[in-house]
Amino acid sequence: MSKKNINALSLRSLKENLKLLNFYNNFRSQLNKTIKKKPFLVAVSGGPDSLALTALSQIYKLEKKVKVSFVLIDHGLRKNSKKEAFYVRKLLNKQKIKLHIIKNNKIINKNIQSEARKVRYELLKNFCIKKKISYILTGHHSDDQIETFLIRLSRGSGIQGLSSMNRTTKINRKIKIFRPLLNSKKKDLMYIAKTIFKKTIKDPSNSNKKYLRTNIRSLVSHMERSGIHSEQILRSINNLASSKQILERYLKNISKDCLKKKKNEFILNLKILLSEPEEIKLKILSSAIKEFSKSYYPPRSKKVINALSQIKSKNKAKLTLGGCILQRSGNNLSLKAEVRKKH
Repeated sequence: MSKKNINALSLRSLKENLKLLNFYNNFRSQLNKTIKKKPFLVAVSGGPDSLALTALSQIYKLEKKVKVSFVLIDHGLRKNSKKEAFYVRKLLNKQKIKLHIIKNNKIINKNIQSEARKVRYELLKNFCIKKKISYILTGHHSDDQIETFLIRLSRGSGIQGLSSMNRTTKINRKIKIFRPLLNSKKKDLMYIAKTIFKKTIKDPSNSNKKYLRTNIRSLVSHMERSGIHSEQILRSINNLASSKQILERYLKNISKDCLKKKKNEFILNLKILLSEPEEIKLKILSSAIKEFSKSYYPPRSKKVINALSQIKSKNKAKLTLGGCILQRSGNNLSLKAEVRKKH
């Protein structure tokens, strides 16, 4: 691909590079099935996966004449985060891609990676509401699938946690996350990003050993050298995904029997709930808390297990979890909103 064509990113320019064209054709096919010319948002970070997603989305935008917003969240967690955000904007501007930078003003000083993700999706969701956008595209890929699987394995997750990330996930009734690159390898996304943008941003946290994901990434490399290849792990993840579908159908039926939803309160029938196996109890309570609190993530499994233990042992147990007050009264467990004190 010539320098001239790279500076005018389009479907026509891709025809000089068969590898990029094949990648784009697969990407386009997925968006045609899911997005169907609706406006969408691309979550940008400056890393190779998000830049590859950005490039493919820009070509799709030009070809299909759809509205696409490119948004980067500056968490302000690093000294140079503002400088890095503006560097990414400059990088995208060379391809005539307009980048919106949203500054996070919330202080994050514990569970940094987890809290940063929550804040990121909250800010992206708010942008979507304002612009009437239904889909957020993220650059999750097959390497992310493996890392997430091993992280959850280390935490003792069950079938649902260990199975693959869904291609589409609901944030609320109107907004969904769509992951069109889930079957792609990071090295291929790196190739796309470097071919088109020449440079990418390196996140220092990716090499910081205090984060579990960084250590898991090192473990994956060691496993590859020991003969445990990514394809084998992905096969197991996909097999678990099939089991997950069966489990979800069963959970849906049990939830209908034991969960009553009111505007300001959810009520769980403990006689039904506590008769189920541990995995079912855990999932139903987690899902109820997630839905009631309108959170993107459910509470950690360990916290839900501890909550279930208290609920089972005390007839009048009362505790808080995931922004909810859980209170047992006989065979009923009510979920109400936690009232947070104003500072």
